[in-house]
Amino acid sequence: MTTPRRAYEAGHAPKCLVIVDDTAEADRAVRYASRWALRNSGGVVMLRVIDTEDHNQQWLGVADIMRAEAHETANAALEAAAARAADVAGITPARVIREGSAGAQILDVIATDPDIVLLVLAAATGVEGPGPIITAVTALAGTFPIPVTLVPGNLDAAEIAALT
Repeated sequence: MTTPRRAYEAGHAPKCLVIVDDTAEADRAVRYASRWALRNSGGVVMLRVIDTEDHNQQWLGVADIMRAEAHETANAALEAAAARAADVAGITPARVIREGSAGAQILDVIATDPDIVLLVLAAATGVEGPGPIITAVTALAGTFPIPVTLVPGNLDAAEIAALT
């Protein structure tokens, strides 16, 4: 069962969710989401998912060190993305760090915040496909709880500004 959206009720405002990862196209998604928020008097929630698949090592605290380093990297990525959002649209996004599967964490963030009304992703331009997150989300397209906007990875800043 999906969480009812409340973004347009009194005391609420619409938000879009954008994934901040290490791909080249992530900046385009942040730019689009930030301008969307500005135009819609809304907000942005930036999500960084830490893959915990390699963190199952228990030898001499290696897992704890890897987790701490992953959180430092996540915070730095979110800080840079938030600076981009402030530069592009003058907004201060919310920042969320989650651990686990990207697909599960995206769905959980959406479920826990009834003001999120849109997921913004940017597609990779390479021959290997649009990217793993887009592939995972499109597999759920018929049952996904909110609309998804796919920003073509080849759009530049001016083209994104013209669209938003």
